[in-house]
Amino acid sequence: MRTLIYYVIMVLLLVALFCCVLAVGAVRIPLPDVCAALFGGEVKETYRYIVLQARLPMALGVAGCIILAGTDLTGGRVAGLTAFVAAILLQRADVANRVLAGGAPANIVLVLLLVMLIGACVGLINGFVMAKFKVHPYIITLAMQMIVYGIYLTVSNSVQVGSFDSSYTTSFVTKPLFQIQTGVRPNGTAIFTVVPMYVLLALIVTALMWVVWNKTAFGKNMFAVGSNEEAARVSGVNVMMTIIGVFMVAGALYGYTGFIEAARMGSSTATLGLNYEADAISAAVIGGVSFVGGTGRISGVVLGVFMMQLIIAGMTFLGISGNVTYIVKGAVILFAVILDMRKYMTRK
Repeated sequence: MRTLIYYVIMVLLLVALFCCVLAVGAVRIPLPDVCAALFGGEVKETYRYIVLQARLPMALGVAGCIILAGTDLTGGRVAGLTAFVAAILLQRADVANRVLAGGAPANIVLVLLLVMLIGACVGLINGFVMAKFKVHPYIITLAMQMIVYGIYLTVSNSVQVGSFDSSYTTSFVTKPLFQIQTGVRPNGTAIFTVVPMYVLLALIVTALMWVVWNKTAFGKNMFAVGSNEEAARVSGVNVMMTIIGVFMVAGALYGYTGFIEAARMGSSTATLGLNYEADAISAAVIGGVSFVGGTGRISGVVLGVFMMQLIIAGMTFLGISGNVTYIVKGAVILFAVILDMRKYMTRK
């Protein structure tokens, strides 16, 4: 069954690649446009920016919750709330309608720690209620999703916040690391693919999560609790603290996502974070993280994120409506879960 799942994943990957190739061949889309759309790119004059969006950090966070045989629906709304917090603290001092009037941009490291702490606090509530009162994670995270969104609407009044200090954007998050010439326009101007700082940051976060999952007692306890909670408890694992810890780490990653996304998009809006958790769950599931619990790899999550982006890019190049992507994402989740449950039933 495991071999079958790998074959299915490879088929999906090939289909996505075929869609990209077909689109390029049929519409004659330049290679830089393929790269830009594949990584969520945007056009700014002659530059194509590779955008490693919220999918990877958020997928790494929610994957831990799924390994516990649970889930987390708060990711998108936590990202929206923390993006607003980062935005109001890092606006330029000379902005006329500055939200925090008369202030100056805060220290960027302290703001990053603050937004991750906010996310971790939401995760603390999720994990505590799940572990202490045995509430299904779907219910508690759905409730917290609405609570967090309500808090955001209350404190922000749905106001769009932008005009960030350069220490937050061009000098840090969106700072170009290097650029590669990927083509030349008909008028002779060069086309560059620029790799910004947040791509490197995402890779660092991924490496740190790999260490946590595979080289720490906390990571081993997470897999043990996900595989068999009672057996883990008998073996001396502090089940409650493990569950709380996993959700807190996930929440911190959601906060980090909000911090990055506000700078990347140039503003904080009421729609920032919308359906981010759906993308993250989709990527984790097709990357082999099992809803049954106790199974998952960082490499699988990364592959899942990349595959989802491939599928979306292929559909974009084929001119398929963006509304259809929701159908595709839902179908991918459903199909992956059915395969996962069949594998579980076969083992039983």
